[in-house]
Amino acid sequence: MTKTPIPLRADDLTSFARALSQQLDEASPSHLTLMNMIARAAGFQNVQHMRSASAAERRLAKPDDSALTNARLVERTLHQFDDLGRLQQWPSKQAVQTLALWALWSTLPANTHLNEPTVNALLDAEHLFEDVATLRRTMISCNLLTRDRDGTNYRRIEQKPPADAIAVIHVLTARRRRRRTANAEMDHA
Repeated sequence: MTKTPIPLRADDLTSFARALSQQLDEASPSHLTLMNMIARAAGFQNVQHMRSASAAERRLAKPDDSALTNARLVERTLHQFDDLGRLQQWPSKQAVQTLALWALWSTLPANTHLNEPTVNALLDAEHLFEDVATLRRTMISCNLLTRDRDGTNYRRIEQKPPADAIAVIHVLTARRRRRRTANAEMDHA
């Protein structure tokens, strides 16, 4: 006999832990221990991890955040970019690298064959650490970019980005718009 999962929602972890503690009476562990137990039962490392994930979700909340799966990862990825939407350094964590590459992927023109110097110029405009070869190679290995065997013809692989990548792209698009506006103002000055 299969069981139907029953969802549980508590508006506040502290209130929930206090009510549970009262039910457990003298057998109840300390408040913090009980809160950590509840957080671990919900799939977090501890209450701090649960709190930071919740805070990241609130900070990244937008009208269509139902598809957002990992707000902390999105936030960590966004910290790798400057205020103008440029990747500041090559991230150390692979998950952050992948989301950062999706952000760079979004800047490449769709359905267009590009030569290597053009790809280099497009990627150079979007990062600050001067290692376009790493970006190109990693984008190819992540199936975001393809190239001919002789390395002369590159093309963005068209696909729907995952929800986390969409969230990163959305925020960085606004930052890049500010950069274009600032550059246009400097050109007219």
